[in-house]
Amino acid sequence: MSIIQDGPARANLISRVTGILMRPAAEWDVIDGEPATIPGLFTGYACILAAIPPLATVLQGLLFMHWTIVIVIVLAALTYVASLIGVFLVGLIFDALAPSFEGQKNPVQAMKAAVYPFTAVWVAGILSIVPILGILAILAGLYGLYILYLGLPKMMKVPQDKATVYVIVSVVVAIVVQAVIGAVIGSITVMLTVGALVGGAAALGGLPH
Repeated sequence: MSIIQDGPARANLISRVTGILMRPAAEWDVIDGEPATIPGLFTGYACILAAIPPLATVLQGLLFMHWTIVIVIVLAALTYVASLIGVFLVGLIFDALAPSFEGQKNPVQAMKAAVYPFTAVWVAGILSIVPILGILAILAGLYGLYILYLGLPKMMKVPQDKATVYVIVSVVVAIVVQAVIGAVIGSITVMLTVGALVGGAAALGGLPH
């Protein structure tokens, strides 16, 4: 029974997280032959772990940044949705590029390769509660790239002699996609922040003296 198809029990979810972080090469071998569906990969894994960074953002905003609760919640929601959309688009990129490197198109395997490497970033997202620790997310991102390097060619059956170039090209395209999504979220955040400040100033200005 697939822990992704049928929705993971807590123990299975923890086991997968531990496996992909602590022994990624061996865990990819398990994942490769594991039946799954794209909805299952998201509802049973990505949607759960992707919630960690937004929740940390809420706590950071309230505890350290002193943002209003509305801005914090909206920002967290936008970050959460953007993260999931980004992962889905990355999976589509992996699948589309595979034949160019003598790999096999397989949407489910491509989505596995997109979802699981993000585990490192999602788990490390808890550290962003304290702003100074957020820099460690960079290290988590680099480790996620290493996990991807181990798993992407295996999932898409890309020959070893083309694996490195396939991973590099896929990552570059994925980074561009993520950058565009990040720019959109950043623009919305700025507009919300400015709107809140203007609204607050107007409210104060309207108070009787």
